[in-house]
Amino acid sequence: MRLAYSSNAYQRFSVEETIARIARLGYQGMELLADVPHAWPAGLLDERKTAIRACLERHDLAISNVNAFMMNAVADPRQPYWHPSWIEPDRNYRAIRREHTIRALRLAKELGAPSIQTEPGGPRAAGQTWQTAAAVFYEEIMPCVELAEHLEVALLLEPEPGLMIETFEGYLEFVAQIDSPWIGLNFDVGHAFCVGQDPEQWIARMASHTKHYHLDDIASTRRHAHLIPGRGAIDFSRVLREILSTGYEGWLTVELYPYLDDPDEAGRQAKTYLEQIATVHSCRSAESRNKGRVRRVGGGGKNSWGVDRLRLTPHASRPTLHESLTPDP
Repeated sequence: MRLAYSSNAYQRFSVEETIARIARLGYQGMELLADVPHAWPAGLLDERKTAIRACLERHDLAISNVNAFMMNAVADPRQPYWHPSWIEPDRNYRAIRREHTIRALRLAKELGAPSIQTEPGGPRAAGQTWQTAAAVFYEEIMPCVELAEHLEVALLLEPEPGLMIETFEGYLEFVAQIDSPWIGLNFDVGHAFCVGQDPEQWIARMASHTKHYHLDDIASTRRHAHLIPGRGAIDFSRVLREILSTGYEGWLTVELYPYLDDPDEAGRQAKTYLEQIATVHSCRSAESRNKGRVRRVGGGGKNSWGVDRLRLTPHASRPTLHESLTPDP
């Protein structure tokens, strides 16, 4: 199990201090916030990229994912995480989201990150149908999918309560129109729980799409407010067991951005709790394997929204997404 901690819990610290703190907690990786105050791509000079890379190397920390969802730098008064969205009525405003995503993909490539995640469309405007919103989202994101294909960086959608794509069914309906192995799912277990999709029941079903996980707990009310794993109603023992049973070898990133007052303690508690569960599962798996050994010794066109579908042809020499997320031996 490869645990990472999202830097969005450290929005009151510089990126260098954040890297040092996450490393001291014992995490193997860090999700880099592509936003202020850490790595807003539009204002990130080459010198800053070099400094981030050097700091990561100095602390022996890898980037699990680039978080291109949040856009606090724009400071939209409605909701700084959701706006500008992919489906804004104003095409010039939604272009800011598209260009930010393009920059985030290039940043991920430069820093050696395997993926970025983005908003799943956005909040629908009054009177905007799902199909209309999906058509706009498709046209806006396809240049980013083409770039992800070229850069070999995975572009991940993260279903979220209150946005165009809230559920896994919505995700599947949308990505069915995109013919590329470089589009995938950022599976946020808390978001799934919020919309009534208990994550342990969906992990296996979504395994072929999932390229990265966010781990956060949610209260029994299912209100969208991230809690430290173990503090809410999600059964993380079952969640981790299901993840491990799929053979997933990528990153599990703890995302606790509400804990700005003490991100160190939140990250420490999350890591301790998750590692305790993982240890129990590892012991049980070892016992099961040993018992098993004893027994064996004994015995193109238009898409559904009327938009021209773009076909992206993968190169045979490229690694699969699973291979790109697998650690070196």
